[in-house]
Amino acid sequence: MSKIELTHVTKRWGGYYAVDDLSMVIEDNAFVTLLGPSGCGKTTTLRMIAGLETPTEGRITIDGVPVFDSELGINVPPNKRRVGFLFQNYALWPNMTVYKNIAFGLSNINDSGAHVNEKGEVCRDETGKAPARKLTKEEIDRAVKRVSDIVKIGMFMDRYPSELSGGQQQRVAIARTLAPGPKVLFMDEPLSNLDAKLRLEMRSELQRLHLETGSTFVYVTHDQMEAMTLASRICLIDNGVLQQYEEPMMVYNRPNNLFVADFVGNPAVNLMEARGEGNGDQWKLKLLDNYEATFTRVGDMKDLSPLPVPDRKVAKENKDTLFQYTIHRVSDEGVDKDYQPDDNDFVLGIRPEFLSICEDGPIEGEVFSAMPTGMETTVRVRVGNYLLTAVVFGGVIYKLGQKVRLNFKGENVMLFGRKDGRMICAGTLKV
Repeated sequence: MSKIELTHVTKRWGGYYAVDDLSMVIEDNAFVTLLGPSGCGKTTTLRMIAGLETPTEGRITIDGVPVFDSELGINVPPNKRRVGFLFQNYALWPNMTVYKNIAFGLSNINDSGAHVNEKGEVCRDETGKAPARKLTKEEIDRAVKRVSDIVKIGMFMDRYPSELSGGQQQRVAIARTLAPGPKVLFMDEPLSNLDAKLRLEMRSELQRLHLETGSTFVYVTHDQMEAMTLASRICLIDNGVLQQYEEPMMVYNRPNNLFVADFVGNPAVNLMEARGEGNGDQWKLKLLDNYEATFTRVGDMKDLSPLPVPDRKVAKENKDTLFQYTIHRVSDEGVDKDYQPDDNDFVLGIRPEFLSICEDGPIEGEVFSAMPTGMETTVRVRVGNYLLTAVVFGGVIYKLGQKVRLNFKGENVMLFGRKDGRMICAGTLKV
């Protein structure tokens, strides 16, 4: 349906940069999630693409047509961009039936589209426009039937929003957004009002909807599980700055930095500080106070060339700082918080599923906590003053204080530079 391109897009209020020099390409028929903590700039990015927020500078194109360009003075209004917007609040008319809620926008279509084919699709010419006339009642009926069949709400046409469940109201809101045939569908945390079970069901529905409509979806969330399960690509933002824009499993297994590694994943990644030397293929490290280990690189090195510095016209008040990662300890007593790391200081990242509890493991510890869920058990193990998290699949029961042994498995152990927080490479770790 549509390719979206953002080039050096910035949004600031005074010296506060909500979005800082963002450049990215959202391919046609992609499902992109804008992910990040509260206040990181993801919703502002979505609103700028939709035309609900005006960028301070930069360029945005949809289908190769500029909808905003600060240098050329272009700023196409939202109703001319042919995009659909699904809000966190469903915003259904309480005094209208489901049918009328969906048909409401179609009855107001004028020069943005004025013909519906036999399939119920709003048609336009090659310029995206159609003769300026109102849709007929039959054309509106075809369009409403088409989208109601897609989201499976055809049996609720005569009901009012108050007579529907939260999930059913969400489907009505989606149908209303799809009815005019938007190029792009924007969604701003649309599932946050639903309970956990219904959220899971609606994620599956959104995947199916994306496939059936062939539309480009841009989805804002702070829930990394939603981002991982829905997206074809994740755009992870922090403090207005793009941290990584790749496929979900690349973000999970090959994060660009410690912030990305720590933000994505549940349970969270295990981080361990280490010190030693290496030659680019192998590093000899000391970790967990008294264990010696060998880290061997697998695959390519990350690009460690200097990061580009935006040419800002105004100094940034919300300055970018090095991510303050957390090392989980039983006690912080004796920790040197003023330590200045050098090039021989590293941080190792191990996902919980790659921490193995086994009889012959080289690391000795004891169970600090165990949380079984039936399908898996999340176990926190104390090693000296440190706490490491492992995920054990199956109904295994562990007792608090039980002695266990640990080992690191797989080729997805991550090595970061402690000085700048950037990932160096992934590999194996042998103690």
